[in-house]
Amino acid sequence: MLAAQNVLPLTPIQPADDARRAAALQRSGALDVADGEPYRFLAGLAARVCGVPYAWIALVGADTAHLCAVSGIPAGLLPRELPREHSCSALAVQAGAWEIEDLRADGRTAFMPYTSGEPRLRMASSAPLVTLDGCTIGTLTVADSKPGRLDHEQRTLLRGLAEQAMALVTAHGRERALAAARAELDELTTTDAQTGLHNRRSLLSKLHFEIARTRRFRTPLTALVIGIDQFRDINQRHGEAAGDMVLANIARVVKDSVRVIDVAGRYGGDTLCVLLPSTPPDGARKLAENLRMKIAGLIHREAGRLTPVTVSIGVGAFNHMDISDGDALLEQAEQALRNAKANGRNCVAG
Repeated sequence: MLAAQNVLPLTPIQPADDARRAAALQRSGALDVADGEPYRFLAGLAARVCGVPYAWIALVGADTAHLCAVSGIPAGLLPRELPREHSCSALAVQAGAWEIEDLRADGRTAFMPYTSGEPRLRMASSAPLVTLDGCTIGTLTVADSKPGRLDHEQRTLLRGLAEQAMALVTAHGRERALAAARAELDELTTTDAQTGLHNRRSLLSKLHFEIARTRRFRTPLTALVIGIDQFRDINQRHGEAAGDMVLANIARVVKDSVRVIDVAGRYGGDTLCVLLPSTPPDGARKLAENLRMKIAGLIHREAGRLTPVTVSIGVGAFNHMDISDGDALLEQAEQALRNAKANGRNCVAG
């Protein structure tokens, strides 16, 4: 406990491991969640059990103190962000739990904005927020507009509520990490590593969804099947690394050319597919021609200049009659692709 009679100025002294501590604050995710309802409840409860009108959670960064879950103080009277040296909560980084009986009588805090100005705080007491790896990232602080101090039971309860706040932060961090892991796993299981597009399984899953939607709302649905012309020759002449590069370059053009609602995927070894919801055949053909010209203009380099690569594209259209399911749609687009290749390649058919 820091007594009021110790009138040393509060300077932005930073422990040797402060960079680690500040990194722990960022890693914890507390800055994203500590203004939420559970934390406001804990701050309000801390004020009540300690018999004071004010409470807040302070998160102390490298240079800034962030005040969250403020209880009892009208909006605007207590800055939500202030320089670290202007926040008594920064004491927790140096000393852990602390209490100052009279903020105006203490040289470290007498000059601070909320002491010399509104809400003119006099007493403050804090319990530290400590991460599982021992880093103090902030405090749960209670305060009053008159001098005073907490009794032993109140300090014990304040420490317990601070531990509860930190447990919430830890739980939120685990939820966030789990969500990120799930997203990464989903990407790994749905994305083709070479192209960055949907893999075949994910593409077909999306197709089933789009078929169901177009049946329900009677909207158009078209598909492009894109085949790289003479791809086997590219691999034989320049090597598989060159073939992989060509495939990735073409996939990037496709990805950059389609809408958010479109679904682009790798359909086969040298074949891509694009599902075009709410797109009639004329619109699909226009996109196909645009893709064909962009891809023909690409320069592929692998240990020198490669011969320009072209693609043939087949267009299929769902018509609610003979083309009325996913298999029929893709078969129509594949047949159109075969026709394009038979007609000399580097063209659009269907």
